[in-house]
Amino acid sequence: MDYLQIEGGAKLHGSISISGAKNAALPIIAATLLSDKELELSNLPHVVDIRTLLKLLTMLGGKVDYNDNVAIIDNSHINSHKAVYEIVSQMRASILVLGPLLARFGECEVSLPGGCAIGQRPIDLHLKALEAMGAHIEIRGGYVRAEAPNGLHGAKIVFDKITVGGTENTVMAAALAKGVTTIINAAKEPEVVQLCEMIAAAGVKIEGIGTNELTIYGTDRELLTFQPTRIIPDRIEAGTYLCAAAITHSSITLTDVDAHHIRASMNKLEEMGCRFDITEETITIHPPEVIKPVNLVTTEYPGFPTDMQAQFMAVLVKANGESLIEETLFENRFMHVSELNRLGADIWLKGNIAAVHPIEELYGADVMATDLRASSALVLAALVAKGTTNVHRIYHLDRGYDNLEGKLSALGANIVRLKETPKY
Repeated sequence: MDYLQIEGGAKLHGSISISGAKNAALPIIAATLLSDKELELSNLPHVVDIRTLLKLLTMLGGKVDYNDNVAIIDNSHINSHKAVYEIVSQMRASILVLGPLLARFGECEVSLPGGCAIGQRPIDLHLKALEAMGAHIEIRGGYVRAEAPNGLHGAKIVFDKITVGGTENTVMAAALAKGVTTIINAAKEPEVVQLCEMIAAAGVKIEGIGTNELTIYGTDRELLTFQPTRIIPDRIEAGTYLCAAAITHSSITLTDVDAHHIRASMNKLEEMGCRFDITEETITIHPPEVIKPVNLVTTEYPGFPTDMQAQFMAVLVKANGESLIEETLFENRFMHVSELNRLGADIWLKGNIAAVHPIEELYGADVMATDLRASSALVLAALVAKGTTNVHRIYHLDRGYDNLEGKLSALGANIVRLKETPKY
């Protein structure tokens, strides 16, 4: 098992390129099941979750040629409709094959995704939507078994709460359904938008892309022919590196990035005193000498993203006053607090609110990552901690960040990846 060793105190400088968005790539990879033609996906990030879902396609009978951020996918010979536990248990996003498999083949089995470290992420909204479209669904032996032998039909879907995965699964299922499907209270994330745009470019009429009401005119099981698709930049990766610049009081430039997608994070950084130079594909951050405290509340896009909460908490540890962070989406997404406090932070929790108090210094220590974004928060704190910090269990980090230590090293950070040595 690997860990990261970081020597704090280095200033960052220079520029780095932002990788493709994992959360955009995953539903797009799943959507390739709606086609029996070869297609190309480019700008895929080198992260574990991408490799896992591509492996699932091959287990279903698909052919995948993956090299240098590009995947050539051919799903013309799918011979299995079962997504097994061994794969789904590694990555919850595997549930995204449910909608396209059912829509194309009229039947499928997908393992229940199981627990998640940051809180409950039930798939009941996914299942209710598919049932409204005519699917018969039962859960048996740890698997969702879905049947629609005559195909799915259009329906009006009203989500009780915004669900990104539920919206994506429903859009993919509706693409091959018979008739018109309307989704009310749909997610509006850039990743959902790119999925809809890809399906629309394949000939499916979709109205309301980028709004909370989507209308999809299905093809009645006529398979799609996708255009080559380049994955959008990762807005969470971009936000993480902006936080790295802010906490180290460094000016850096991000390339291959879309500022529109990270406006909520940039707004908060501006409140903290940061300034930005923005072009069509670059962002240069100029941090303040003193970080101002801010209050933030996580919410659905275009609000402040829950996936940036941990990173901002790390930065606010160095602010010159108290900040309050309210987490509204996941009940267990403050597990990084105890690890940040091990580094010398002064953070207090009450329910879903964290109070971040100012401190003079952070000090290096051994800390343990508990989930993907918590991992990056610990790395950010380690960049300014006195002495050496070892961040363990970074397999969480590898699920969603493409070469984090390499990019930070290129910016001047003292960070290396090492192998754990057995202690007994």
